[in-house]
Amino acid sequence: MLKIKTVLLLGMLTLLVAGCASSLITNLTPSAMPRNASGQYLVELKLDSSQQTLRPQSIKPQVLVGFDSFPMRQTLKLTNRWEALVPISADKDVIIYHFKVDYEYNRFGEPGQGSRLSPEYKLSIK
Repeated sequence: MLKIKTVLLLGMLTLLVAGCASSLITNLTPSAMPRNASGQYLVELKLDSSQQTLRPQSIKPQVLVGFDSFPMRQTLKLTNRWEALVPISADKDVIIYHFKVDYEYNRFGEPGQGSRLSPEYKLSIK
């Protein structure tokens, strides 16, 4: 009986600690864009995090399209938004993409490394 209580207590404590620090990736890109002559399309994300130990200068987001990745740059004057131009060939009408955000966080000794992967998004070119 004592063992079950200990396991339940540890489980609840783990959920409490895990729930206190979270990161949310928000896609700011519209789901459809008109085709343009350059073939470059702006993809944007917003990152909100409650993780106190996150090192903001270490955040490195990228857009993943198939096996290709495109590094993102921070939007001017905003601390939690990034953008990238993604090339889409004229013969494609749709791309499926993800955001991947790599970062470092403070811990005892060396900094820890973390990563978040967004859900899958679809961009239609009309």
